[in-house]
Amino acid sequence: MSHDNSQIYRTTSARTGKMMAIMLGICIVGGVIFFSMWDYWISEAPPVVAMMAGGDDHGGPAAHTGDTITSDLSFIESSDFRTLAFNALPGEPDNNPTINMEVGDKIIFNIVNDGRSFHSFGVTHDDEGFSGIIPGSEVASASNPLKAGEGGTSEFIAGEDGIFYYICTVPGHREQGMVGQIIVGDASAQVMEPEVVEEVMEPVVEEVMEPEVVEEVMEPEVVEEVMEPEVVEEVMEPESTPVEFNGMISVPEGTGTPGCDETNACYIPFNVSILAGEEITWSNDDTAAHTVTSGSPADGPDGNFDSGLFMAGGTFSTTLDESGEYPYFCMVHPWMTGNITVN
Repeated sequence: MSHDNSQIYRTTSARTGKMMAIMLGICIVGGVIFFSMWDYWISEAPPVVAMMAGGDDHGGPAAHTGDTITSDLSFIESSDFRTLAFNALPGEPDNNPTINMEVGDKIIFNIVNDGRSFHSFGVTHDDEGFSGIIPGSEVASASNPLKAGEGGTSEFIAGEDGIFYYICTVPGHREQGMVGQIIVGDASAQVMEPEVVEEVMEPVVEEVMEPEVVEEVMEPEVVEEVMEPEVVEEVMEPESTPVEFNGMISVPEGTGTPGCDETNACYIPFNVSILAGEEITWSNDDTAAHTVTSGSPADGPDGNFDSGLFMAGGTFSTTLDESGEYPYFCMVHPWMTGNITVN
């Protein structure tokens, strides 16, 4: 008699179910681990983003591989606040100093607000405006600017050749002069001289005109009696006379640019008379941010009221309980002034 000693392995449906459950569990755990690290898998910056931030051609962030440059910059203003600059006014030494650097060098900016207005700082590749600020180069912001005497530190590393600009990021201040150049790479290759176009002048042929002979008939001279104009004495109201007030003062569009002060149109009406305890409200109808700060540009805030920076479309209200004169101005645009008379 022969015996078959080979073994036959069988499994049960219960064992098969356990195996499937284990495999499913492994898949679920693996999926959780993968998606929990999703930020890591996508953390490599796309090339276009890196380029906007001054990154290198391989899409990575700009690396500090060179020298460290320190630049001390201060915000300053002319006495009439129409000209703004860094370090010195136009025509003076060290006005908006140009900074030269190479790819991989790092600039450390030490910023201080030595003016009376509000200011903020940043570096951009854009040759106009106040957008495109490169992350890490900011000191304060237009919505949270540096007040007089305040300062901060930032840094900038360029990942490519080109011209960058350090600016005041408060709208309008770059146009008033707060802008300087950062030249990365060969300065002579980056600074473009204006193209000179030679205009070929066509020869001008002058036509010689024969003088026309006109016989002038002399009329007898008539002497007319000159009437003296009647002088009407017009009584002019002084420009600073307070106007009838309805409780609301407008900050009109365009006041972020000098000029409204020439017609007292920076706050409308700019001089009002109210009773003690009466509420007064300002409405920002401009596209730029402003303040309503009691005091004067020459002497600074006096502490009676201050709106802080309020944006386009915003309002600010205050109540004055004591009689007197309350001059006020905008800390961002100091040519903007107004006055309240409390009776």
